[in-house]
Amino acid sequence: MNVYTTDKIRNIALLGHGGCGKTTLVEAMAYLSGLTTRMGKISDGNTISDYDKEEIKRLFSINTTVVPIIWEDTKINVLDTPGYFGFVGEVEEAVSVADAAVIVVSGKNGIEVGTQKAWDICEKYKIPRMFFVTEMDDDNASFRQVVEDLQEMYGKKIAPFHLPIRENEKFVGYVNVVTQTGNRWNDKGEVEEVPVPDYSKPNLEICREALMEAVAETSEEFMERYFAGEEFSEFEIRTALRNNVADGSIIPISMGSSIMAQGVYTLLDDILKYLPSPEKRTCKGVNMKTNEVFEGDYDIAKPKSAYIFKTIADPFIGKYSLIKVNSGVLKTDDVLYNSEKDMEDKIGKIYIMQGNKPTEVPELHAGDIGALAKLSKVGTRDTLSTKAAPVMYGKTQISTPYTYMRYKAKNKGDEDKISQALQKLMQEDLTLKVVNDSANGQSLIYGIGDQHLEVVVSKLKERYKVEIELSRPKIAFRETIRKKADVEYKYKKQSGGHGQYGHVKMTFEPSGDLETPYVFEQQVVGGAVPKNFFPAVEKGLQESVQKGPMAAYPVVGIKAVLYDGSYHPVDSSEMAFKMATIQAFKKGIMEASPILLEPIATLKVVVPDKYTGDIMGDLNKRRGRVLGMNPVETGKTEITADVPYMELYGYMTDLRSMTGGSGVFSYEFARYEQTPSDIQEKEVAARANKLEKDEE
Repeated sequence: MNVYTTDKIRNIALLGHGGCGKTTLVEAMAYLSGLTTRMGKISDGNTISDYDKEEIKRLFSINTTVVPIIWEDTKINVLDTPGYFGFVGEVEEAVSVADAAVIVVSGKNGIEVGTQKAWDICEKYKIPRMFFVTEMDDDNASFRQVVEDLQEMYGKKIAPFHLPIRENEKFVGYVNVVTQTGNRWNDKGEVEEVPVPDYSKPNLEICREALMEAVAETSEEFMERYFAGEEFSEFEIRTALRNNVADGSIIPISMGSSIMAQGVYTLLDDILKYLPSPEKRTCKGVNMKTNEVFEGDYDIAKPKSAYIFKTIADPFIGKYSLIKVNSGVLKTDDVLYNSEKDMEDKIGKIYIMQGNKPTEVPELHAGDIGALAKLSKVGTRDTLSTKAAPVMYGKTQISTPYTYMRYKAKNKGDEDKISQALQKLMQEDLTLKVVNDSANGQSLIYGIGDQHLEVVVSKLKERYKVEIELSRPKIAFRETIRKKADVEYKYKKQSGGHGQYGHVKMTFEPSGDLETPYVFEQQVVGGAVPKNFFPAVEKGLQESVQKGPMAAYPVVGIKAVLYDGSYHPVDSSEMAFKMATIQAFKKGIMEASPILLEPIATLKVVVPDKYTGDIMGDLNKRRGRVLGMNPVETGKTEITADVPYMELYGYMTDLRSMTGGSGVFSYEFARYEQTPSDIQEKEVAARANKLEKDEE
């Protein structure tokens, strides 16, 4: 593949709802550009983008894939992203290196939740965008409805560049609003100019007028000419539109049929004409040597720097670090420095990825996207630069996973293999997290949603030949007491020779500090218990608080006072006093009105206003206490509530069904609170056998 200079590069993220036609659009682009000789189909499992076995099996995108499309003399790096929310991390990685986006909308299904999420992420990263309405060959597709809905949501900056031409209810061509010409596809798929149909003329006038207004607003001179009734030349219109699209004051909409490869030629032309190359964008990092701002700005004259935005760690194709060159020109065998890990590495060969197919290139210019192989010690979000000018760029913000399940190896002895496989998956997927919850004897796996975790389980089985079982996680209850108890225990054993003797009198009461397991004091007078046995008593407490006598949960908030006891000059030992303390603890806790404490989360839910009533009702069912409601953006409200952790199980699925996928939530641990008596009774009964044996 040729080497492309910064001005001849476009980095375009394809965004949109799951199933809206992004991957099929990539196939049409690849076919029209000559990258492929025929279009692949998702149903046949032979598309460039969806090469992963899981994607082929499930018929939707799971990973972001880079497909370089050569159009005229320009390289368009198309980043095909997943549409389903469970794989949002892939979208965030793609948008962090995209210079513009094409939001794909199904003409049949119209605006969906994923369309709005795509818009929101473009707003967050401040990238120019355009819409492409696909499936226009479908009888139920309505371009006008999509335009009206988008204009209602985002205002008049939504500007159709084309209008559909239909004959006998079939999509046969389009009207170009800029040139005011009609275009029709012939049998060979080529475009022929035709008169603008009469039914399109009123609409064309409206759209044309809106465009001309936008053009006029780009300068005072244009404004004067517009009011004087002068016409703008096509060159002037396109130049003004390019500036408008780049600054987001106009969002073009075009349309077509990806399956028929109609309208895609025009889309590729429009990407070149209107969407910016990296040289029109900025990127800033920090020079770690001087602590000054480093303005990379995709300038080839600056010292080399690159940002790793994604990692592929596939056992079949190997490990690749996907990079965007932020400054300078990267060449084969360059030595690059990672300031975060303080290490240099020769990068070896440089590749361009076409889906999962690497193609070697001699160099990559600033603004281009490529891949480096076998860099073992670097990870996603690392910066590579030179040791002379060590740079670090800001790390991409990746969504926090809140859905979690307990997991166990299906086959005993597979634990190490599972751990290694999960480490490799976590290199690829930053929204996947594994936690060893030793306090509750469970391993937890966190993801963005149930669908995400389901895919992880399947990947482990298919890729790494190991199986895990997911189940409901145990809740980290705690035990404490509400009253004071005064107990004594005498530990006495005689078995020939030296016996065992330890005698303690202790009080147990609430310490008032639920974050500390216990506070130990001794108030022994007159040497009833010698000082050298005090550590043994504390050791007994240390062991006891790990597993309480009520339901075998850790104990917190206890004040234990040793105030008396007795000893035997020969038979007393540390072990005897430790055992006496353990038994006194069990007795004392059970006499001091023991209760279970449950963890409480502070939950924040952001939903469109129309769903707030449903969310409030659902939170009440979950024993939630609503703390407040605040408008966060147009038409959306953030609800804050305290909710017990045990009631958050399955919340992602329920929230999605209540809000059609438009609601999002986050939570963090707040505190422990007393568990209601009915739940406490059930939990104590369920844990009865745990008190008798250590294993479940």
